[in-house]
Amino acid sequence: MGEDHNMPSFMPLSILSLSLYLLTFNHAYVLLAPAPSPVSISSPPSAYQPYDSYLINCGSSTETRLDDGRIFKSDTQAHSYLSTNQDVKASMDYIPSDAFSNSIPSSTEGLYKTARVFLHRSTYTFYISKPGKHWVRLYFYPLHHPHYDLETAVFTVHTEKFVLLHDFSVRGYSKVVFKEYLVNAIELFSLVFEPKKGSFAFVNAIEIAAVPDEFISDSASSVPQGETVNGLSNYALEVSYRLNMGGPILTPKYDTLSRTWMPDTPYNVFPQGTEAVRGSYIKYQPDKWITWLIAPYLVYETAQRMKTEAHAQTVEPKFNLTWVVNVDAGFSYLIRMHFCDIVSKSLNDLYFNVYINSLMGFSSLDLSAETGGLATAYYIDIVLNASAITNGSIVVQVGPASTGGLPNAILNGLEIMKINNVDDSLDGLYAVDGSYEGKFMKLKVLAISGIFMAFLAMFFLGMVCVRWKKRPPDWQKRNSFSSWLLPIQGSSRKNSLSSSRKSSIFGSRKSKSGHSSYYSIQGLGRFFTLNELRTATHNFDEKMVIGVGGFGNVFLGALEDGTKVAIKRGHQGSEQGINEFQTEIEMLSKLRHRHLVSLIGFCDEESEMILVYEYMANGPLRDHLYGSNDKLTLSWKQRLDICIGAARGLHYLHTGAAIGIIHRDVKTTNILLDDNFVAKVSDFGLSKAARMEQGYVSTAVKGSFGYLDPEYFRRQQLTDKSDVYSFGVVLFEVLSARAVICPRLPRDQISLAEWAMQWHRKGMIEKIVDPQIAGSISEGSLKKFAETAEKCLAEYGVDRPSMGEVLWYLEYSLQLQEATIASSSSSSSNIDDLLEEKLSKNVVSIANILSDDDSDSTVGSQLHFPNVGNMQGR
Repeated sequence: MGEDHNMPSFMPLSILSLSLYLLTFNHAYVLLAPAPSPVSISSPPSAYQPYDSYLINCGSSTETRLDDGRIFKSDTQAHSYLSTNQDVKASMDYIPSDAFSNSIPSSTEGLYKTARVFLHRSTYTFYISKPGKHWVRLYFYPLHHPHYDLETAVFTVHTEKFVLLHDFSVRGYSKVVFKEYLVNAIELFSLVFEPKKGSFAFVNAIEIAAVPDEFISDSASSVPQGETVNGLSNYALEVSYRLNMGGPILTPKYDTLSRTWMPDTPYNVFPQGTEAVRGSYIKYQPDKWITWLIAPYLVYETAQRMKTEAHAQTVEPKFNLTWVVNVDAGFSYLIRMHFCDIVSKSLNDLYFNVYINSLMGFSSLDLSAETGGLATAYYIDIVLNASAITNGSIVVQVGPASTGGLPNAILNGLEIMKINNVDDSLDGLYAVDGSYEGKFMKLKVLAISGIFMAFLAMFFLGMVCVRWKKRPPDWQKRNSFSSWLLPIQGSSRKNSLSSSRKSSIFGSRKSKSGHSSYYSIQGLGRFFTLNELRTATHNFDEKMVIGVGGFGNVFLGALEDGTKVAIKRGHQGSEQGINEFQTEIEMLSKLRHRHLVSLIGFCDEESEMILVYEYMANGPLRDHLYGSNDKLTLSWKQRLDICIGAARGLHYLHTGAAIGIIHRDVKTTNILLDDNFVAKVSDFGLSKAARMEQGYVSTAVKGSFGYLDPEYFRRQQLTDKSDVYSFGVVLFEVLSARAVICPRLPRDQISLAEWAMQWHRKGMIEKIVDPQIAGSISEGSLKKFAETAEKCLAEYGVDRPSMGEVLWYLEYSLQLQEATIASSSSSSSNIDDLLEEKLSKNVVSIANILSDDDSDSTVGSQLHFPNVGNMQGR
């Protein structure tokens, strides 16, 4: 929040109007103890008292009291915390009023009038009674000193683990500088000031204060939508921006955690479309860890919404509220967005989408559904990866959803926090010990990439020379330069290419992927023109969107013959998207199986990356488990059939081809259901081909948090057992009908896999069963199903079953369920006889599960089934 963000000027409210404004809601700053349900802030709450708090006015001979109640100790009182051989101080009686930017309240002037100067490495050491997240706030202003020009000081500030500032200097700043961090403090927490050789360091004031445990969750969603990032509590954060949408500046006096909230006006790029609104009687949700500590009442009481007049006059029927902030490239960021529905008159009226850098963060967010009421505080955390920041800025947008609700969107508050990089640094690539491993690795990668690109360039140049010599005499009459660059093919193949395809191949368009020439000629799928797909989707109308994923949006389309298809349109300009596009075509073109989604074709005209699949009428499995009220509840037998179908598809991937395929992203959103609820595995963008006899593939870790194999994450060695682990999570997800990661739940319930395993070890797996099917599951079927999921989640891959064994276990669980149902309607009470009869009838069909694929019929012989007689005890 310092001056380094070059914040545009902002016209603040007058002192009188701001005082009246804040006085009106004075009751917001003293809260009652949290209640177990949402509470209205109608009576004053008590201020938060941090269990650790060190406030030092460096160089000052007296204590300094701020208007928010904080008392900073004098330099003499804090001298015991400091280890240094120098005693150099600087002071000024007066700080110019223009030295304070809009982001730093002038009420802190007393902290900038004195400073301590360090000529050598010096360390402050603080005792922390409860290790955990703490604020580290640093205050800098280059005071006059007769011997040292503080503007020329260059120094580094770091803790035991994290670099906060590297080769920092205030020379580029004309005003005071304030830096704010969230770091993990250990029992003896050190803050080190280390001057650059030949220079010195200084600081005006230091603040170390504990932060409530619930302030930062350990998990957060990431963009693109659908991923979850865990382990946030292990990172250090630097506060870059903290904005109060639609409201005035809020100084630490009005925030019990001593935070400053700035107006959003300087960052709002579409002010003519926004309207500031204000509400009252804001409620919090202490049971969900949403209290006044997350953000003060005044933040939730104001908001920016879509301006009604602007909406009526806008050419497009919908637009997004947009804020743009400048950030440091090369870092990931934690983005916290605060919401409070103070505009709706009734529940479920307001649906809107959240976008970060044009990527979907949340789709059709319904605040009343999340909070259970109106005017209730709510927030979401989103992690934006460094790779998604291409121009040094973050664009935050909210806009109306395409389905349901009124055409409106709101935002009450916004916080943007930088996350430390691979070197545990928040400023550059140097680690605490001065090494620069991250920088070295990047240079190494760049060097390897450069060599590889040079080799490709030489190869391409050679190909051009060869093809130029073999060019046909009428090449100038061809539709494109690429026509004579095509690989040499028989005349029949070349004649089979339509003129529309020729005009779009390789060099005739501005495609980054350029795969159409290769794929179409090799027979790896039908090539669609962009116009065909635009017609099929009504020009990619948002109303035709049926899914959102990391690669891009999925549209429902209809071909000329009326065939319904699913059209997945990739994000343009994404290098990762190009890789997934290529992998998806190469994989699916070679695979044909009843339980794998079929690829029909593709398009890569005009920098587009579009894949066309068979349409799966009933969508992702997840939509039938939770998160969608318009889907019918699946019965237990349906769920078993779906799991069995998905297991068959995965088993075919692992064993049904000459080179096995590891899916690497098994999850319920990638298991699709056709109109008969037949399960088909989809999305092969992350898949890897591997010879299974080798045992593993060394590769970078990719996948979805919550489903990711911990052994793969630790060793970066991908095996078919990584898919087995992910499928085990899917099984528990099917059984419980809840998300695999729920950050809002108590800590022991956040991870579905861990929570389910806890109950299974206690012998009480029924505690996690979806209440809607709990009464219909037989005891034996539930036991075998849960045992199967537990085996899949074994810590080490070698202890997990193969997908063939998992398939057998699930078939057995289904037989137990059907036998129980049959016994209830049969005069015979011998369930074992019924089970044996069913197994004998079904064993042949189980052994031939690969009979409907296009692979060699001998593949079925690769299946190995556990001994039937021993199944009961496994």
